[in-house]
Amino acid sequence: MTVLFVVITVIVVALIFDFTNGFHDSANSMAGPIATGALKPKTAVLIAAVLDVVGACLSTEVARTISGGFFDDTLITAPIVLAGLVGAIIWNLVTWLLGLPSSSSHALFGGLIGAVIVGAGFASVHYSVVVSKVLLPALVAPAVAGIAAAGATALAYRVTRRTPRKYSEKGFKRGQAFTGSLVALAHGTSDGQKTMGVITLVLIVSGFQASGTGPHWWVVLAAGLATGLGTYSGGWRIMRTMGKGIVDIETPQGAAAGAATTATILASANLGFGLSTTHVATGSILGSGLGRRGATVRWSVARRMVTAWVLTLPGAAIVGGLAALLAEHGVVGSIILVSLLAIACVVIWRLSRRNQISHHNVTDSADVAVLSSAAASDTPGEPQLNGSRRSDIAPPAKAERPKQKKRKKQRSAA
Repeated sequence: MTVLFVVITVIVVALIFDFTNGFHDSANSMAGPIATGALKPKTAVLIAAVLDVVGACLSTEVARTISGGFFDDTLITAPIVLAGLVGAIIWNLVTWLLGLPSSSSHALFGGLIGAVIVGAGFASVHYSVVVSKVLLPALVAPAVAGIAAAGATALAYRVTRRTPRKYSEKGFKRGQAFTGSLVALAHGTSDGQKTMGVITLVLIVSGFQASGTGPHWWVVLAAGLATGLGTYSGGWRIMRTMGKGIVDIETPQGAAAGAATTATILASANLGFGLSTTHVATGSILGSGLGRRGATVRWSVARRMVTAWVLTLPGAAIVGGLAALLAEHGVVGSIILVSLLAIACVVIWRLSRRNQISHHNVTDSADVAVLSSAAASDTPGEPQLNGSRRSDIAPPAKAERPKQKKRKKQRSAA
């Protein structure tokens, strides 16, 4: 009974992670189409949500890699997996609050690795698989996607340079909506499987499923729906950074970046790589900026993002390791751990309300102000021009009345 309770708890927390994965990564597919006006914000996230669910049902190669390749099944327990998920969720929420498009996949891998090392020892991690399936793709894939996007962007502008702008703009908007939809499908195919692998791993180590088998149909469906619901919630803070913060995207760039992202993710998913769609999408957007003449790439934002990428694996591993120390105390430890996770979620959500970003104002600015206390006094969801608050906008000066010249009184003749 105790084992069953912990397993059910892990499954619920895993689906919560899938939800955070959805809203954290929705920008990967739809930030570009929303930024250029190719799709309306709510329409974009609805399309992405549906395709995320469909994509999750198309393949299970990544799920098999996670459930049977990264760790020694004989040394893993359900509480250890729970601790890893807690580390991944907290890292996802913190980077979402900051508006940083870090990798949900690497947060998951980092959280699990940290928890497994603390709970089962260094020998329980298959480091060769981590290097070949996670670290090397993380270095190569963004560069490949960026180069492909830069070339596709330059080609798109060259081919349409003599076409009237209104016609090329219309065609590229349709192309951008199409490629953005493909990225959403690819995201479901890649990221949706990661939680399937985690749930399958828990079922195997707890004796509810045979070792070496793939995820059950209900695991596939539940993980897909959780990701889809998270995607529909928007993740508008990261959407603003991806769509406006890195480079001002035009429709040819958006279509090229979407095509490069889709090709890279689908190829990696079929090879079983635990690839980060965030890394690939960001690399494509940077490449599209370099491929357009006169485009301004905000390298300061790019540096912040790369810093978040580098810190994600070790940061989530530290949180997962600390959580594992608590999860080792059986059911009581698991209950305390889940309670602390709930408190952390509430605190981060309340902090995000100080500067709320929604589908109403996601494209109004390139900045994501995080802890601006003055923003709390603004009307929730109200558009803010260029990131300005009401208090920053000077009131209009009062019009001065023209001064009237006084007429001199004429003295009457004596």
